[in-house]
Amino acid sequence: MRCISCEKLSFYIICKNCQEKYLKPSFHKREIEENFYNYSFYALSDIEDLINSKYYFYGDKVFNILAKLSFKKFAQNFMFDEKILAIALDDHTRHDFSHTAILTKHLKSEYIETKSNILKAQSKIKYAGKDLNFRKNNPRNFKLANIHNKTTILCDDLITTGATILEGKKVLKNKNNRVLFSLTLADAKI
Repeated sequence: MRCISCEKLSFYIICKNCQEKYLKPSFHKREIEENFYNYSFYALSDIEDLINSKYYFYGDKVFNILAKLSFKKFAQNFMFDEKILAIALDDHTRHDFSHTAILTKHLKSEYIETKSNILKAQSKIKYAGKDLNFRKNNPRNFKLANIHNKTTILCDDLITTGATILEGKKVLKNKNNRVLFSLTLADAKI
């Protein structure tokens, strides 16, 4: 196959050279609610084409590479005084894979347990390109599996306004869960 970046022959959809040259993550922190932070690894402008691969059949390969470079390295360096749950925001399947489940899977470690099918949106409205007003007036209406009294982190591919993450956090808190922070691949505001 050919690297989607440089088009050279490669065993990977993004060759090792392009991964090292263009996909070095840098850690970003944004407060999205008082004392509640989102951490991300890339500016959306740097990886937007790669994020949009979630709409195509090859997106799982791209997301696995991005997750190994960012989420997996984060998990290897993360320590906490108890085991926490990493929960994907709306990990429903598109094109035979869930991009948020792929990201979350790479967080598995001694301190992080990953869970699937925990927080599902009941509304399938597309948020891409929509403003905060639209997002607030059209909530995801998350349905939470039987999870309560747990310490968690939320995982998503992208943060724009933070509305989806805050909605997920509220649903978890309503079942007496503690949400430490959210973790996203990219941030649209950096």
